[in-house]
Amino acid sequence: MNSPVYQTVIIGGGFTGLFTALHLAHEHYPRSVILIDKNECFCFKPLLYEYFDGEMDTFQVVPRFSELLKGSGVIFVQDAVQSIDLHQREVKLASGNSYNYSNLVLALGSVTTYHQVEGAKENAFPFWTQEDAIALERHLRGCFQRAVQTEDSEERRKLLTVGVVGGGSSGVEMAATLADFLPHWYEVLGGNSSEIRIVLLNHGKEILNDDINNPLRPIAEKELQKRRIPVEILTGAEVTTIHPNAIEYKHNEQIKTLAAHSAIWTAGTSVHPLIKDLPISQEHRYHGLPLVTPTMQLLDFPEVFAGGDCAGLPDNSLPPTAQVAYQQGANIAHNLRAIALGEELKPVKVNTRGTLLKLGVNNAAANLFNVFEVAGEPAHLIRHATYLTLLPTPIHDFKAATEWVDEEIFHQHFNSQDVGKKVVQAAEIVGAGVVGILAARKLLKMLGDEDKRD
Repeated sequence: MNSPVYQTVIIGGGFTGLFTALHLAHEHYPRSVILIDKNECFCFKPLLYEYFDGEMDTFQVVPRFSELLKGSGVIFVQDAVQSIDLHQREVKLASGNSYNYSNLVLALGSVTTYHQVEGAKENAFPFWTQEDAIALERHLRGCFQRAVQTEDSEERRKLLTVGVVGGGSSGVEMAATLADFLPHWYEVLGGNSSEIRIVLLNHGKEILNDDINNPLRPIAEKELQKRRIPVEILTGAEVTTIHPNAIEYKHNEQIKTLAAHSAIWTAGTSVHPLIKDLPISQEHRYHGLPLVTPTMQLLDFPEVFAGGDCAGLPDNSLPPTAQVAYQQGANIAHNLRAIALGEELKPVKVNTRGTLLKLGVNNAAANLFNVFEVAGEPAHLIRHATYLTLLPTPIHDFKAATEWVDEEIFHQHFNSQDVGKKVVQAAEIVGAGVVGILAARKLLKMLGDEDKRD
């Protein structure tokens, strides 16, 4: 007879999985914890645009799991999950290894879906991981290099045209970011940046429709036109085919073509294949996701927890944001510890504090508590300060926060380098709290200046 296994396995090192592991370590969880992810690094997805355009460094946005989990007691396994056997309580990996568990946390996230659009998977660039960002940068730089060398005006126009497919938050943020920093890339090569085109193609009649950032749509539409290269917005454009050098779309029942060597896909996600394959009936699923109890446990397998994009919550749909995943991770960790200690589990409560939308370099919009909207540099400061306080582990948080304080606030807003150095040294001691205070002070000062001008 096999002896019982007392260990928790977490599959997926995104926000929910990583923060569950870190909170278990923080709460001195009495059982072994194994975190499995196919990647070497954690990707802080909301800041992937800053990594892409050079605003933030690798260690800030895509730190290694080994660094984040150092000293935590959590065992990190870099491997791809091949199958999940809920009945045998076993996770099998691509390497051939397998792990049994007493508790399992499903935190695999979602995957990119191409909605059966011909050529999309082969010819469009997703933007989901560090590898995606690197591949897109390499492609765009290659296009610009070829554009500056060609005398064929039509070919140069194709090389300098970027189509962003999908007008949700990801598409809007991508288009705005490209429109601000791509001109710099091309000018460095000696090109004329006015030749660059950024086109946002959206199937619906409005961008940000049915999106958590929908209240910010008027601000977003205005800011997209104020970028260094104004973003062209095509609504009612249903993309049908993506070729290596063109995007075909249906508009007003007519097939049209956007000649472009670059297509970026931000048009949606779908349920992870491993979650689809779980032996859970359709009656116990919601939009393909396994239904969970208020404590985030599967209905038929209470030893299994699910969070983020792996959990079906029909009565309390939550946006797939970092703040939600962070809170779910903390609550799942609390309930895992309660199980281990024989204590009562608590329903997961998530408080959303608003939404944040990047709208170009050093520019953003924020909807705070659904009552207060901020745009421009103040929103940029709020967005950065908010995400820096969510960066995993205190040590990583201090390193990223102090570097951002030094660059964003002191180098740009103060003349005295000595003052900057002294406050940065203080930030290294105090940590992320300093970032919030400094950002708040800067915001209040800017708002005060606005009132004076009015």
